[in-house]
Amino acid sequence: MSRYILRRIGFLLLTLLITSIIVFGITQVLPGDPARVILGREAGEAALDSLREELGLNDPLPVQYLRWLGDFIRGDWGTSFSTGVEVRPLVMQRLGNSLMLAALTLLIAVPVAIALGVVAGLNENKTVDSAVNVSALSVVGLPEFVTGILLIEIFAFRLGIFPANSSIRPGTSFLEALPMLILPALTASLVILAYISRMTRVGVIGEVSKPYVRTARLKGLSQWSVTSRHVLRNALLPTIAVIAISFGWLISGLIVVENVYNYPGLGRLMIFAIDRRDLPIIQAVAMVAVLAFALANLAADLFSGYLNPRIRLQ
Repeated sequence: MSRYILRRIGFLLLTLLITSIIVFGITQVLPGDPARVILGREAGEAALDSLREELGLNDPLPVQYLRWLGDFIRGDWGTSFSTGVEVRPLVMQRLGNSLMLAALTLLIAVPVAIALGVVAGLNENKTVDSAVNVSALSVVGLPEFVTGILLIEIFAFRLGIFPANSSIRPGTSFLEALPMLILPALTASLVILAYISRMTRVGVIGEVSKPYVRTARLKGLSQWSVTSRHVLRNALLPTIAVIAISFGWLISGLIVVENVYNYPGLGRLMIFAIDRRDLPIIQAVAMVAVLAFALANLAADLFSGYLNPRIRLQ
């Protein structure tokens, strides 16, 4: 198991290194001059040249990349071009907000989706199976802003249960923010519900027809025991990968949901930075998002290896 873990960690580090090169390269070809963004349109060429020299923008790209990567690893993520604040505290604060929303979304979506997938898989081609599939696909087919508006109209305006605006203050704890997280989490849950449930359904259908399941039933084990102790252990392997990808998307990809509810997450921060050509924020958010994806996939690989020892030998 230790060799398997070391291999996965090595793969994660290699992924981060390659991604850092891609992120740095993309930000270098984006339109706009960082010096002009900082000093404004009225700045003279002498002031611009002086600032470029100070920022090291005239150095060769490999030198700039190594300096940026070293500073990033040490925790020096630079200063925002547009606001003048330190990037690291800003990104970490937004990351905390995104983690709260992602955690609540997974807490809602994963148990419901797995339960629906198991029920559908155990009743393949029956009415229950068709009902689960049609319902899940109908919900996921709606754009996120439509789902968000519907939930706001029902639960905020008509019933008055939850607030329509999820703009939380910096430093707000999870319990304090919980009422404002419910509607965004429900909206995001409906997006990933169908993917997880359908993947679980496929896994369950593939396992229930195998000889070891029939043997377990012939031994007199109950349906619940066969499903929970035998079927799910193998059926959930592909589902774990989908959940890992969903977690990465929840951290940085909820741009539409965050805008509908005015939620201050990483997605909105990235849009803010792109609009203003704020390269330090773009680079920092991109790297944090990649790290979230990589860590989620590492956790999925380790959990899959725990469930199926054969994976560790690959």
